[in-house]
Amino acid sequence: MEEITVASSVLNESVDFSMLSLFLRADFVVKSVILILIVSSLYSWNIIVAKILRIRQLKQMEKEFEDIFWSGNSFEDLYETLNFNQLDPKSKMFCAAIAEWKKSKSLSGKDPSSSISFLKDRMHRSMIVVFNKESEVIEKNLTFLATAGSTAPFIGLFGTVWGIMNSFKSIAVAQNTNLSIVAPGIAEALFATALGLFVAIPAVVAYNKISSDLSKYFISLETFMDEFTTIFFRQLEKK
Repeated sequence: MEEITVASSVLNESVDFSMLSLFLRADFVVKSVILILIVSSLYSWNIIVAKILRIRQLKQMEKEFEDIFWSGNSFEDLYETLNFNQLDPKSKMFCAAIAEWKKSKSLSGKDPSSSISFLKDRMHRSMIVVFNKESEVIEKNLTFLATAGSTAPFIGLFGTVWGIMNSFKSIAVAQNTNLSIVAPGIAEALFATALGLFVAIPAVVAYNKISSDLSKYFISLETFMDEFTTIFFRQLEKK
């Protein structure tokens, strides 16, 4: 009895419950789960930071565009000014529409006011093409946040279940239910669960926030398309 007590005391003193020790002591499956979650967390934060910075940049460029667009200059002058900005989706949409108008003028040799409906359709389609391309670029990798937010807890739970199974195996092998036998496996299991939540919670919160901001920005782009088309063809009909 004294030998068992001494052995348990030595084991308790030797068990290290730091995160690094839990990882190193875990078996291959739990280590794989932990590594997957760590990589997912790092990639998620990379996406989050990149999207936040991009949204700030888009808002700043949108403000600059609005100041230039409503400055009262002609569409030709605006085209020459805004055509240098290849980072602003709204500028690219505007320039695509004006480029289509210029192409129609060069092909017909005159102002195509007699075929306004066809010109309107071509200009609108050119803006839609730019809108779709820019939307795809802006939203790139965003779905990973949704995937990480929905799957990370279950990946962590898998590691938890596996760790608890290892704890029961340890009990069966040692024929002892002492806490020093069970604790390491349970600690590894809970570590996997906590890591899964650490990945999922920021990913879900960031995905909802970023999606909301991008949705508002895309609505702004769609509103601009309608607004610009109305203004442009109103002026064209007056000529």
